[in-house]
Amino acid sequence: MKTKQLKYKKLFFSAAVLALLTTTSCIKDLEREPITDVTSASVFKDFANYPTALAKLYGGLAMGGQVSGDGGTYPDSDISGINGGFSQYTRLMYTLNVITTDEAVIGWNDGNLHTMHKMTWDSSNEFVAAMYYRLYTEIAFCNEFLRNVTDEKLAANGITGDNLTEAKFMRAEAKFLRAQSYLHLLDMFGNVPFVTEDYLPGSASGPQRIERKELFKYVEAELLDCANNLKNPKSNQYGRADKAAAWAVLARLYLNAKVYSGTERNNDVITYTNKVIEAGYALKSDYASLFLADNNVGNSEAIFTVNFDGVNTQTNGGTTYMVCAAVGGKMRAADFGINGGWGGIRTTKAFVGLFPSNGSDKRGRFYTNDQNLEINDLGSFNDGYAFIKYKNVKSDGTAGSSKSWVEADIPLYRLADIYLMYAEATLRGGNGDMSKAISYVNKLRERAYGNTSGNVSSINLDFILDERARELSWEMTRRSDLIRFGKFTTGAYLWPWKGNVKEGRAVEDYRNLFPIPVKDIIANPNLVQNPGY
Repeated sequence: MKTKQLKYKKLFFSAAVLALLTTTSCIKDLEREPITDVTSASVFKDFANYPTALAKLYGGLAMGGQVSGDGGTYPDSDISGINGGFSQYTRLMYTLNVITTDEAVIGWNDGNLHTMHKMTWDSSNEFVAAMYYRLYTEIAFCNEFLRNVTDEKLAANGITGDNLTEAKFMRAEAKFLRAQSYLHLLDMFGNVPFVTEDYLPGSASGPQRIERKELFKYVEAELLDCANNLKNPKSNQYGRADKAAAWAVLARLYLNAKVYSGTERNNDVITYTNKVIEAGYALKSDYASLFLADNNVGNSEAIFTVNFDGVNTQTNGGTTYMVCAAVGGKMRAADFGINGGWGGIRTTKAFVGLFPSNGSDKRGRFYTNDQNLEINDLGSFNDGYAFIKYKNVKSDGTAGSSKSWVEADIPLYRLADIYLMYAEATLRGGNGDMSKAISYVNKLRERAYGNTSGNVSSINLDFILDERARELSWEMTRRSDLIRFGKFTTGAYLWPWKGNVKEGRAVEDYRNLFPIPVKDIIANPNLVQNPGY
């Protein structure tokens, strides 16, 4: 078990007491019912309860429900209408941002899951809806916390001295987590309902709609505030946000600014990537070790992680999904530190083609024994090479503490991404240094090749897009990367079964956004469906 792990298990029992539960699937109340005055007073009067209340916010990224395994159905799972394991935050992020691209296909036919890679989803898709409601569930947790840690509430509750200082840091963390979820809404859904701690659930009019450009401004302002008020880089507990996390998210926001707001912000990308780089993060020497069961140990590359272990985060999402769903065919489950594989996710020949065929780039770890490069049947695990990313194995070769629940943490932001964002923003006209950009790219390639044989002397945007796929594969950036480069929906880049055609085809541009769930459109007259749906 990890000594620096946030105590998610404790938090889920406490959450029931705190009445932070009860998500509904379609609603005028995208917010939860607020804590009652009596409960609020009893919880936030005592600073000893604050870490547990905050842990619920972080736990919203790690768990899909209130019990081990996420709970099969609501109310044990947070989201109604879908299995708790399917609705865990990072698993849904993977479904919408990786399975929809060249990086992965999935062989399961659960509900409308098969439509994700085919790019034929509609406004009734339960996985799209689960992502939407998962994001608002996280926002609701954050809003409830923030309602109770205003300066006025802290003073009224007698929070003083070091506890007051720490409570204000926690408030900044809650704002960061809320801003991150709003960034994901901005990226995937565009024009959405808007609720902050000032909105009270049950309003007859329902949450108001915010347009994408305005939401961009809100997320930017919130992250800038966080960057001032969070703890200094690397001074917070592992898995908790600090200033560097806010800088990393700002860099990602600005990298996609043209898509979100219509205006390039490349100089700002350079500013905030430089801040992270100057904070003293360093690449791990071994790429594969970034994704092992003990990847929390000595990880100077991770900026912000979602933490998992076999005791406190027994989820069918997270890295349990990333490992178990990727193991099938003739792959030996024991080699991955698990009891058995689920035989689900593989990759496409377009993604395989981004790597040298001689295996010199160690990031291209493909299992090919009895696997077909061509995908003739999306439902067959043997069609498509298996791709090896995470393992429930430690650096010394031993398995994690549980073979049922994977212990590797998911890095949402790490230094390698910062290097690549710096390089791309420089190529797009930002005020970076091109020689420095090339040196950052070569640092990644030297690690990947084990020597300088993969180094490059020049780079262009197409190279950077491919390098991002090689370095950040399955890290949930691919969809937004392809959109930014104009290659997600268009015919400029095709992969197998894009558009539900074996060879791939262009699809409608409206699929650059997902639909607002039809149930919410019906429930809230303030909303307008995204075009095309």
